Formats: sequence, C-alpha cells, structure tokens
Amino acid sequence: MKRRRTALLSLTALLAGALTALPAAQAGAEEVEQVRNGTFDSGTAPWWTSANVTAGVTEGRLCADVPGGTTNRWDAAVGQNDIPLVKGESYRFSFYADGTPADHVVRAVVGLSVDPYDAYYEVSPQLSVSGNRYSYTFTSPVDTAQGQVAFQVGGSADPWRFCLDDVSLLGGVTPEPYEPDTGPRVRVNQVGYLPSGPKNATVVTDATSPLPWKLKNADGAVAARGWTVPRGTDASSGQNVHSIDFGGFRTRGKGFTLVADGEISRPFDIGSDAYERLSVDAAKFYYTQRSGLAIRDDLRPGYARPAGHVGVAPNQGDTDVPCQPGVCDYRLDVSGGWYDAGDHGKYVVNGGISVWELLSTYERALHARTGQPEKFRDGSLAIPESGNKVPDLLDEVRWELDFLLKMQVPDGQPLAGMAHHKIHDENWTGLPLLPSDDPQKRELHPPTTAATLNLAAAAAQAARLYKPYDPGFAATALAAARKAWAAAQAHPDVYASESDGIGGGAYPDRNIDDEFYWAAAELYLTTGEKRFADHVLNSPVHTADIFGPTGFDWARTAAAARLDLATVPSRLPGRDKVRQSVVKGADRYLATLKAHPYGMPYAPDGNLYDWGSSHQVLNNAVVLAGAYDITGGTKYRDGAVQSMDYILGRNALNISYVTGYGDVTAQNQHSRWYARQLDPQLPNPPAGSLSGGPNSSIQDPVAQSKLQGCVGQFCYIDDIQSWSTNEITINWNAALTWMASFVADQG
Repeated sequence: MKRRRTALLSLTALLAGALTALPAAQAGAEEVEQVRNGTFDSGTAPWWTSANVTAGVTEGRLCADVPGGTTNRWDAAVGQNDIPLVKGESYRFSFYADGTPADHVVRAVVGLSVDPYDAYYEVSPQLSVSGNRYSYTFTSPVDTAQGQVAFQVGGSADPWRFCLDDVSLLGGVTPEPYEPDTGPRVRVNQVGYLPSGPKNATVVTDATSPLPWKLKNADGAVAARGWTVPRGTDASSGQNVHSIDFGGFRTRGKGFTLVADGEISRPFDIGSDAYERLSVDAAKFYYTQRSGLAIRDDLRPGYARPAGHVGVAPNQGDTDVPCQPGVCDYRLDVSGGWYDAGDHGKYVVNGGISVWELLSTYERALHARTGQPEKFRDGSLAIPESGNKVPDLLDEVRWELDFLLKMQVPDGQPLAGMAHHKIHDENWTGLPLLPSDDPQKRELHPPTTAATLNLAAAAAQAARLYKPYDPGFAATALAAARKAWAAAQAHPDVYASESDGIGGGAYPDRNIDDEFYWAAAELYLTTGEKRFADHVLNSPVHTADIFGPTGFDWARTAAAARLDLATVPSRLPGRDKVRQSVVKGADRYLATLKAHPYGMPYAPDGNLYDWGSSHQVLNNAVVLAGAYDITGGTKYRDGAVQSMDYILGRNALNISYVTGYGDVTAQNQHSRWYARQLDPQLPNPPAGSLSGGPNSSIQDPVAQSKLQGCVGQFCYIDDIQSWSTNEITINWNAALTWMASFVADQG
C-alpha cells in the first residue's frame, strides 16, 4: 500500500488550484449517485484541478490542458472530494474519457482525500486503445465521508488535452463479481494426445488422498483405469490438484473422456490428425493477416475482405509513406507485410522474430530426425502463390520479408542501411475497423539498431532457404543483410523511444547484444565467413545462460541464434558446447514441467505471468524439442509434446487458447477485424489463432475491472477489449506453428 498512499499524498499537495466544492451527498439509499455534476451541465464545480492544470467546459465535457514534463501520474490531476463511502457497499464507477493526442494512460482512483490517502479502487486505462467509456464495480472497504474520485493525468513528456464526461459513482449497485465458467474439474488436452506420446490430465479437488479414475471411449465403455496422484496446492492457480497419467493407453480413437471425483472431462481424441490440421491452420493464420492484398473467400471461407492500406479511400495507404515529423525528408513504399496484431501496425522487431520462427519450422524439417519437408510442399496451405513450385510456407513468409526489405533506409540518406522500427497510424483507431476502412495517416518511425539487426538476421536466414527456389531473391536478401549488419555496427546504440506508443506499440529494447549475436549467427550459417564466426564466438551472449523461465520473444532473441547454431549444420568451432547448452536449458524446462501440477515448462518468478504467456510456454517447448533433435532423447520429445496440453485445455480455466481447437476455446481475441463480439457481420479469429493468454499485469480496463487480485493462470478473460490478456500477434502464432508442426511429426 505504500506506493498508493504516496501517490495520493502527492496528489493532495497539488490542490492549490482546486475549484469550489459543494456539500456532500448522503449515502445509504439504494443506487444513490455520489458524484455531483458528473455531466458538467453546471460548469466545473465542485471539481478541482491541480495547480498546473487548466480546465473548463467544452461541448459539455470538462477538458483539461495537461502540461508536459511531469514525471508521475499524480503530478497532474482532476478530481472531486467529500464523496461518502459505506463499508461493504458496492459501487459502479464509470466515466467517459479521451485525450488529444490519444493513447495516454490515465490513473482513475477512488480513495481517501486525507492522510493516509489510501486508494480503495484504481484502474489505469489507455485512452482510445479499446474505447473511451469505462465501467467498473467494486466494494468499499471503509466507511468515510472524505472519499475522493481523481483522474491522475501526469507523466507525459509533452503537453496534451484530457476530456472527461459522464462521471458516476453509483452506490447500492448489485455486486458483479467475475466468476469464470471453468467447466468440469477434470482438465485435459481437449484436442488430443498422440498414441505413443505422454497422456496427462489434472483434477481440481479438495481430496488429499488418491482418487480412482476411468478412461472411457466414445461408447462409454471403460478403456483404462487407475489412481490419481495428489499434488497439493498449485501456486499458479491456488487450486488443490491431482494428476492423472494414462500414457500406457495407446489405442487411437475419438471422443474419449476421463472420469474422476464425480466429474467427466471434456472429450478428446487419441491420434495425430488434429495436429496435422493445426499445423496447417496455425501457418495459414498469416494469410488473413496480410496487408496490401484482398483476402479471397475461396482460400479462407468467411474471411474475405478488401485490401488494406493500398491508398484507396478512405485509406491513405502504405505505398508512399512519410516519416514522423522531423525524422526524415523522404517517403517509402512499405506496402505488404503482415499486420502485427489486432491493430493495423507493422513492426520490424516483431516481424523479424516471426520470420525466424516460421523459417525455422521449415528448416527443422530439412535437418531434424523426424522432419518431414514434404508437408510444406507447394499447395499445402492453399494461398494465392500455390502452384508456383515453391513450398507454401516460404511463399507466405516471403510476403513479410518483402516488407522488411522495404523498411531499409535508402542509399544516400542519413543512416542508410538501417531499418525503420515500425510503420502505423498517426493515432490509435477504435474497434471494430477493417484495414480497408482505416482513415488515419500512416507514418514511418525512426530507424533503430534493434530493427536493423532483426532485418539482418531474417534476411540472412532467408538467403540460404530461398536459394534453391529463387536465387535472385536470395542474393538480394543477403545483400540487404550485409548492408544492415554494417549499418548496425556503425550505429550500435540507436534505440526505440519508450514513449513512442501513440497509434501503435513502442517495442522498446535497450539491450541489443542478443540481436547482434543473432544477426552474426545467421550471417555465419549462411555465408560461413570467419568474421561472423568471430563475432559469434567473442560475444558475451555466446556463453551466457540464456534459457530463463520466461523463455524468448521479440526482445530476447539470443535463443534464436543458439538454437540455429546447434541444429543447422556448420563448422563453427566449439559447436558441441553450443548443443550442450541447449540440452542444459531443456533439462531446466523439463524439471519445471515435471514439478508443475499442470505439467508445463513455464513457472515465472512469483507466478507473475507475462504478456503473451501462452507463446512463452510454447517457446520453452521449442527448446525441449531442440534438445530432442540434438540427442534423440525421448524425455525431451515427451516434454515438448506434453507442453501442448496446457495450451489446448489442461489449465486452470479449462479453455483452449487456440481458436477452433477444443470444446471451449478463445474466440474473442482483441482485433479490429476479427470482431464478431462487437459486430455480428464480422468473423471471430480463424481456426488456429493463438491468444496471448494470462497476463498478471492486466493492463487493459476490462481485465482491470474483472480480474483484480487474480493469481497466475486466472489472469485472463476471453473478451475482445482485453488487449493485455487476449490479443493475437504474428510472433505468438509463429510459436504455435513451430510446435504444431513438431507434434504432428511425432505422430
């Protein structure tokens, strides 16, 4: 509580500019409004502002001019005092808020206006990212006549305008606790288990002694039986759980169920067919993410839409895009590529790791003991390029690679050879919005060293894999990679601004030793040149312990280099030690999986699940799979395969995080065009779309209103507005594509 009290104390000290207050309203009756003049029909009284904020009524709203250069949220504020609160009574706190420019985070607080300045309820919505109307329900922990509603708007480097309307604190409302429907207490992989693979389930129960279980086939006949193993309290969910191991049953079939403690699991199959389908659907996710191309209904039924960002009104298009003011004086054609996530932005640093993991999926098929490259044959994905005698996965990735190459700064310009960090709308757009209907101005953001090294790594990897099919493109990609490498060496510390988050994500990263290591590794594996090998061998990252509990992602790319150095044939000195380091990392993840009551290789410190935790689980499984490819050890194969159980339903919420795979699946992921929850004329995400999954930080308003105090696995809600727990992204689906392909290969 110390941080909250300090914040409110700092806020109260700023009330020199407070506006005249009115007498407090009385509480106690049902549904009594506690806020006075929340619609600002009577001017600004009794609202106050901090001394550095000027406010007035504009078009029926209170609009405040917020200064730039403040450090903390509470350094600038608008609020109302003398609000009565009744202990144990439930309140609905609601308001409208927007900002110019958009995207500012506002801390909205109901708390105490005097010492010790406690906060009783608070949320921090990011304006305009998921709408401008907010509503939350909470229960007051105290009786007081000295309550306060405050909107803390400081912390911005630049001045901005904050507008507020329809502020309400309605007392006496019916509490609205969020209780997710978790279904039967027997939790299984709802998609299926491999006949010769591990088969495990989790039972949520109060029992402390072993319980009998039965495996039933689709006809209800008992196919196997045994006893559960008590595991105690699972720290990631707070549940008392038992485990079931039915790996000895190897008969294929559909519609199996597990019965234990009076509960019947959701149905599942034993076989590999579902993983064959998933490996295709997860890869075909990218077709409907394409920018600059009309999506055909015959290739993805139900997902046809016009081309986005091609300069057809109302689009301003990506074919002739200027830089942000003051960044450059040229314009680039940066059309094509994949929309990064649920918005219309395109980011080089997230594109790079996505390209790597998809190309790694293909490259594994060429070299691994169970690899099956024929699965990626021409025509396997049924995309527009099918029929050109190139593997379809390479065709799909080419759509993004061509965009990445366009993001390179042209010759003759300052920072030539570097890559622009990203391109997206000038301001955030609302939901729903088809890409073709986006009216915003598009802007190139400054080049960065991280983006440049992503381009170098992705283009170098592409050069070796596309050479058999398109030598000209392979040569172009390698030349771009070399140019990017040289530019990054000349400008090794050009970083993305953490505050550059208006209209799109900032993607900041100030530790880029791993990107240098990754780019050098890919350039070495493609060219065999000593200078790149020397950089790899001399990098401190080369011998560092890089396989941490939260895995790898766009900002932690060393694992991409290490895995390729270990599995792609080369003559790198000391390669055996590289391979041993992957196996050592896999041993750690395997130990985590065995110790985890839900059987997954992911246990972040304090069970604080990270943004995109579902793909971090999968990326840790990729390391396990890599260890299997290196050693042939069955324990690594089984650990990687078992990791899919959590993603596909064996979790505390009993939900599959992959749309269309399982009885109960994520289907309302945050997206502007897969937005059926908001517009019945639009579709849900296509089958094979991975949700980000539990995120302990719950940054969005919906998650903050429903999930306060959540533990680990419960920090998730399948709602389109919950962008912090339920978004889709190209790098998350890349991890799913890799692992679905691996599991299918084991069938």
